[in-house]
Amino acid sequence: MPEIVITGLGATTPLGGDLPTTWRNLLAGTSGVSRLEQPWAEHLACRIGGQAREDPAAELEPAKARHLDRSAQFALVAGLEAWADAGLGLDDDNPVDPDRLLVAIGSGIGGLSSLVANWDTLRDRGPRRVSPFTVPMLMANAPAANLGLALHARAGVHSPVSACASSNEAISQGFDQLRWGRADVAVIGGAEATIHPLPVAAFAQMQALSRRNDEPERASRPWDQDRDGFVIGEGAACLVIETLEHARARGARIYGTLAGAGISADSHDLVQPDPSGLGQRKAMAKALADADLTAADIVHVNAHATSTPQGDATEAQSIRAVLGLDSPAVVTSTKSMTGHLLGAAGALETICALLALRHRLVPPTINLERPDEDLGIDVAVAPRPLPGGDRAAINNSFGFGGHNVAVVVTTANATA
Repeated sequence: MPEIVITGLGATTPLGGDLPTTWRNLLAGTSGVSRLEQPWAEHLACRIGGQAREDPAAELEPAKARHLDRSAQFALVAGLEAWADAGLGLDDDNPVDPDRLLVAIGSGIGGLSSLVANWDTLRDRGPRRVSPFTVPMLMANAPAANLGLALHARAGVHSPVSACASSNEAISQGFDQLRWGRADVAVIGGAEATIHPLPVAAFAQMQALSRRNDEPERASRPWDQDRDGFVIGEGAACLVIETLEHARARGARIYGTLAGAGISADSHDLVQPDPSGLGQRKAMAKALADADLTAADIVHVNAHATSTPQGDATEAQSIRAVLGLDSPAVVTSTKSMTGHLLGAAGALETICALLALRHRLVPPTINLERPDEDLGIDVAVAPRPLPGGDRAAINNSFGFGGHNVAVVVTTANATA
């Protein structure tokens, strides 16, 4: 099968409206979590979130933005940044054959805010005032579809929905399509926009969210004994991947290699991970086998680690089991700074894993003050250097429903 390389990156997150700003703030240990000042948040049990640093609508043509859900706006901003970062143009300046271009953008929830807003309109003002754009705005495939339209992708537009594993599943789908010869280039990733009263209230009712309302910057604290739930975030992250042959032919800059992916299902519980970690271990092991690597090759793990009591403990156990107690891998959770971007989390964290390899520097896990006893993994609480040479990293994404997806990236061919 052809080697698949990464040539473009883009993101809009609680730490920045683009990837360079996001990465700079990650290395600085900056928290993107803040108090929700919207009037609707006043009476909620959880009043904090990882709100996007920049409004995506401000980056788009006003007429276009009005007809897009916020999740699709995020996808366009991050996707077009990644496209430009890959040295690719639009329309007449697009050197990629549209019939060989694919898009795969995952979203865990999709256009929920558009759905609820138009329900309010129907209830309060009647059916004739409901927007005719409601369905194209609320559908879960809208982020992928709108990015596909912008890039004229005709090899396929895919929209995996697997809760918090959605964007890593999109990465896996695009990866496979290129390896199977069905496309030469793919834009892959995820987008999510659920900082809205309904999902915030609903997650809080599940006891899933942190209620550290008076200290929002300290609320997301993976592996800390005082963690009390995750912090909901929003944004998008996208990668451009190509076959090595296609990238070399156009003289593309290569960040590294998308080397392997592994998928499994817990079949244990709709919202709780299997405490044995069996499904998580299988996904990681499959990703390593797919990449033709061993545990000894992994120098870094960007963990799913959401700051939930059971989830963090189970994942630490899974990492130990797969990589071994003597693993040199430096582990981090960038969710400690961004919050949990749900369906967009995996793509952002896969990018972070790749950049950590490229810059030989792992971002810290902030707010880790009292680690779990017998944690058994080496968590970076300050920026941590990595060794030189070819290196490999793994990113984990685990979602409600028992979805597990692990992705392996390397720096092989980064200087090709």
